[in-house]
Amino acid sequence: MPRRTVPPAVHRLSRFPAWQRPPGRADPRPRRYPSVAVPSFLARERIVAKPGFNRWLIPPAALAVHLCIGQAYATSVYKTALVQHFDTSLTAIGIIFSIAIVMLGLSAALFGTWVDRNGPRAAMFTSAVFWVSGFLVGSLGIATEQLWLLYLGYGVLGGIGLGIGYISPVSTLIKWFPDRPGLATGMAIMGFGGGALIASPLSRQLMSFYDPAYVPTDTTSVASGDAVAKLFLTLGLVYLLFMMFGAFLVRVPAADWKPQGFDPSTVKKKALVTTENVSANNAIRTPQFWLLWTVLFCNVTAGIGILEQASPMIQDFFRTGDGSLVAASAAAGFVGVLSLFNMAGRFVWSSTSDYIGRKPIYMVYLGVGIVLYITLATLGSSATWIFVITAALIISFYGGGFATVPAYLRDLFGTFQVGAIHGRLLTAWAAAGVAGPLIINGVLDARGTPGQLVAGDYRPALFIMVGLLAVGFVANLLVKPVAAKWHESAEAVEEFTHEHHTPERSAAR
Repeated sequence: MPRRTVPPAVHRLSRFPAWQRPPGRADPRPRRYPSVAVPSFLARERIVAKPGFNRWLIPPAALAVHLCIGQAYATSVYKTALVQHFDTSLTAIGIIFSIAIVMLGLSAALFGTWVDRNGPRAAMFTSAVFWVSGFLVGSLGIATEQLWLLYLGYGVLGGIGLGIGYISPVSTLIKWFPDRPGLATGMAIMGFGGGALIASPLSRQLMSFYDPAYVPTDTTSVASGDAVAKLFLTLGLVYLLFMMFGAFLVRVPAADWKPQGFDPSTVKKKALVTTENVSANNAIRTPQFWLLWTVLFCNVTAGIGILEQASPMIQDFFRTGDGSLVAASAAAGFVGVLSLFNMAGRFVWSSTSDYIGRKPIYMVYLGVGIVLYITLATLGSSATWIFVITAALIISFYGGGFATVPAYLRDLFGTFQVGAIHGRLLTAWAAAGVAGPLIINGVLDARGTPGQLVAGDYRPALFIMVGLLAVGFVANLLVKPVAAKWHESAEAVEEFTHEHHTPERSAAR
C-alpha cells in the first residue's frame, strides 16, 4: 500500500491544536486533542441535557456555587477576632483576603481552558474541593495559632476554589441563554455579590453559638479565636453540601439546541455582536481583550476602594469635634445597603445590557461613575442621604461591571472558549484587588490617623478614582469588532466540539 504523503505546511500546522493555530490557518487533518482526564461521573458528556430539559434550572445551579464563594466579601465579620487571636495587625489579617483575590485571578486565568474543555460539573466539583479545603486548613491554622496555615488555607486553596468556581457556570449559561446572555450571567454572578448577605448574619450567629460571651448586636464585642475556628469548620461543611448540589444539578445543552422561537440570525443585527468564534490564545493577542482588561481594572479599582473602607468612610465623612454623627451600628447597616446594591446591580444592569448593548452600558458605568465620584468628593459630606445614594449607585455599577463582562466577551469573541477568555480577563480583578486598597489606604495613611480622619482626607483618593474611570471610559470607546484574521474556522470549532463535548470521546477511550 503506497505511503500517503502530507504537504509540509500541513505538518507544520498540525503541531498546533485548533485553538492555538495561527489565525486563518485550519489544519485539514482531523486529530484528537489532548485533555486532562476527569472521573467519568464528572465528564461533560454525562451532563448533556435531554430533550425537554428546563433551562431555568441552570441559574439555581450556578447560584448554589456563587452564593457560597461570595462569602469572601464577609471576611470583615471576624477580622477583629483574628487580629486579637493572633495578636497581630489588621494588615497581617487583611493579607488573607488579598491572597485569595490574587489566587482567584490567577486560577481563573490558568484553568479557564480546562473549565471550557471539561464542563461545568467538573469545574464546580473541583471548586468545592478547593474552597472547602481552604476552610478546613484555615480552621486548623486558627485552632493551632499558625497564621501561615490561614494564608495557605483560606488564601491559597480557597482562592483557587474562588477562581474556578467563579468562572465555572459562565460559558454554560451563555450557551443556554443565547437570547439573553446578560440576564443569564447576571442571575448567577449576583450570587457572588449577595453571598455576604447570607454569610455575615450566619457567621455572627454561629460565633455567638460557639462563644456565648460574644454578642452580635454589640459592636464592641469580639468573638474568641476558638469560635472562629469552629465557624470555619461549620461553613466548610455547609458550603460543601450546597456546592455539590449545584454541581450535580448543572447540565450543558446539546450541540444543536436552541431556545424555542430564537432566531440566531437576529443576533448579528446588534452592534459589536459577532457570529464568529475566537480562541482564548488568539483573544489575548487582540487589542479588544486588553481594552476590556483596562475597562474592568479601572471599574473594579474604583469600586473596591469604597467597599474596602465603607464603614469607617461614612463615619469619617460626618465627623465633628465631638466624634462621628454616624453610629457604628448605622455604619454596619450602610455596609449591608452596599451589599444589596452590589447584588442588585449585577442583575439589573447586566439584564439592561441585553437591550441597550454592552458598550453603551459600560459608558454608563464609567461616565456616570465619574459624575458620582465627583459628587461624593465635593458634596458627600453635606448630607447623609447624598452620601448613601451616591455610594450605593457607585457600588451597583461595580457589581454590574462584573456581571456584564462575560456577555461583552461573548459579543466580541463568540461562545467557543468564552469561559477561558473570561478567566484570563479576571487577572484585571486580581490587579485591582491590590491597587484599589493600596491607593485609598496610602492616601489615608498620609493624611492622618484612623478614627480622626474627615471627609477632606478622602478627596485625593476619590479624585484618583475619577481619573481611573476616565481612562476606562476612553478604553471602552476604542472597542471595535474583532478583525476577521483572528476568527477560528468553522471546521476547527466543529472538530474541537466533536472531540471534547460528545459521548464518542469517552467511548474512544
